[in-house]
Amino acid sequence: MKTIKTIESMREIKKTCYAQGYSIGFVPTMGYLHDGHLALVKKSRQQNDIVVVSVFVNPLQFNQSSDLTSYPRDFERDEKLLAEEGVDYIFYPDVNEMYPHALSTDMRLIRRGDVLCGATRPGHFEGVLMVLTKLFNIISPHRVYFGLKDAQQVAVVDGLIDDLNFDIELVPVPTVREADGLAMSSRNVRLTTQERLEAPKINEALEKGQQLIAEDNQWTRMAVIEKVESVLNQINGDIDYINCLSYPELTNDIKHDDDIIIAVAVQFQQSRLIDNVIITSTGDLKYGR
Repeated sequence: MKTIKTIESMREIKKTCYAQGYSIGFVPTMGYLHDGHLALVKKSRQQNDIVVVSVFVNPLQFNQSSDLTSYPRDFERDEKLLAEEGVDYIFYPDVNEMYPHALSTDMRLIRRGDVLCGATRPGHFEGVLMVLTKLFNIISPHRVYFGLKDAQQVAVVDGLIDDLNFDIELVPVPTVREADGLAMSSRNVRLTTQERLEAPKINEALEKGQQLIAEDNQWTRMAVIEKVESVLNQINGDIDYINCLSYPELTNDIKHDDDIIIAVAVQFQQSRLIDNVIITSTGDLKYGR
């Protein structure tokens, strides 16, 4: 495994891989890896000749400088974990490498970004779009891997790839969960002991919403939201949002054959947790869980 710190070097490696007919799988991350990230790496390793993982804390997607400063970092640990997974290259640029001067262009998200997490994080997904466009152009992967825990991000990336005609296959990977159903996240370490005991209720709430859709042909969005809320009210965290939308369009207008996402965010004392379930119109899981 090699760690690459410059765009020029990464591009040379990309050219060599293409010349040799190797497929490239790409996993973009901001580091501080957990088993959810490694599930993406494992999937990429199964499907590609070469696996590239980027570790870059992208300043453009942070709304507050304090959040950027406090974002957890441990590159030595990340490097060790990725080596154990058989990653070929880590792309590890610094901020000056990725943004050497003030940007002269901007990216604006006009759909899929004004709900769920995007509703309270202005500019976040625009920052995601910018860094991914740069990374896609630098690495030119055949496939890119994202975890469905952040399903809105997957929907946004799906739109980016389609709109800009990137020749990249988007591979969504099901959320990796703890034994009690809690979605794995680097933020879980900030939960208090009591919060950690209550947090699996988030997954339970989503399952109740899914069950309603599967069992009641006359279900409505509001009925699903109320069912999920009835479970989330049993925990001490503050409900940031609960929503039921079409997927990946993320609109309230759910047609009879649309896939559906039920998504929630809960704010605990020091950690905001998100989770979701994506299902078919009949209530069956669209992806593993």
